[in-house]
Amino acid sequence: MAGIYIHIPFCKTKCIYCDFYSITDFEQQKELVDSLILEIKQRNDYLKEQVNTIYFGGGTPSTLSVSEIDAILRAFFKTFQIEKDTEITLEANPDDLTLDYLKKLRNVGINRLSMGVQSFDDAQLKAINRRHSAQAALNSIEMAHRAGFSNISIDLIYGLPGQSLESWKEQVDKAISLDVQHISAYGLIYEENTPLWRDMKAGRVIPTDDETMIDMYNYLVATCRKNGFEQYEIANFAKNGYRSRHNSSYWKQQPYLGIGPAAHSYDGDSRQWNISSIRKYCKNIANNEPYFEKEILSEQDKYNDFVMVSLRTMDGINLAALKRDFNEKYLEHCINSAKKYLENNKLHIKEDFLRLSPDGVMLSDRIIVDLMKVGN
Repeated sequence: MAGIYIHIPFCKTKCIYCDFYSITDFEQQKELVDSLILEIKQRNDYLKEQVNTIYFGGGTPSTLSVSEIDAILRAFFKTFQIEKDTEITLEANPDDLTLDYLKKLRNVGINRLSMGVQSFDDAQLKAINRRHSAQAALNSIEMAHRAGFSNISIDLIYGLPGQSLESWKEQVDKAISLDVQHISAYGLIYEENTPLWRDMKAGRVIPTDDETMIDMYNYLVATCRKNGFEQYEIANFAKNGYRSRHNSSYWKQQPYLGIGPAAHSYDGDSRQWNISSIRKYCKNIANNEPYFEKEILSEQDKYNDFVMVSLRTMDGINLAALKRDFNEKYLEHCINSAKKYLENNKLHIKEDFLRLSPDGVMLSDRIIVDLMKVGN
């Protein structure tokens, strides 16, 4: 099986995470959609497998009209082998959604929504420059139910500027009460050279301390489990039968095709990524000029990818698969590198799977790097 990801790099405001595209770029929207469809046609031989997930991400794909989304989907169905029960997800900003828009999305084939709620607290939303209000988020979820959506995911962020543990507990409890099928929750990260990072360096924002971040994450895990949500990846929780098939395909290293500026593709043996400039992407697509870079993966690259994606899941690293698919030295490296984390209970081995313990989750990035192989 394979997946398709469409990157729609538009935002109506610049957020805390990046210096992203502003609303003035919307005059390029039609040109971008035309370029996306042209790229789909040009890459008709990239995927050999049947497609079972299509994901509109971004940016904010909900800025597209229904007719534009329909045109992109028609191009996919005409070009690739798409399964009848394909999971088709649209990321959406609550402010973009109306009942009529949601009903029309359902009619053209969107069957899963991923809503960028982030918080149900207006002060916290303002602190991260989100344009929707808490009430708009609640309204959008209620409208999605009325429009007939039965597979709804919401994104939350913890460790926001000024957010207390008690405030986070209120966010989680509110999310649980809304009859959504999937919750993704991420600790706030201060990426270097982003607006948020500059605010932190200038003292305008004070990061949440590590102990509180751990308490926030533990409350999330415990509350989701108590309310019937399975944790299947570090940041993702789903009710039975509602795991994100698209994200799961990444973690299982299934092939995927990325369409649009800055989109990445993977076929098992290579990675490629499109140029990020919208103008250059559209120009090069139209003129049939190169618009991506490509990297052939070495065995070491593949091992490192395997470690990275596997250890993020609750299943962990399948040691039998590692032994089967890689040189014996990689299994030895993995086990030897894991010893100190096994000894301090950050990792454990059960039924031939190497997994993060609950205490190890907060150190996952460091552990993953230590298990990767660098050099010969």
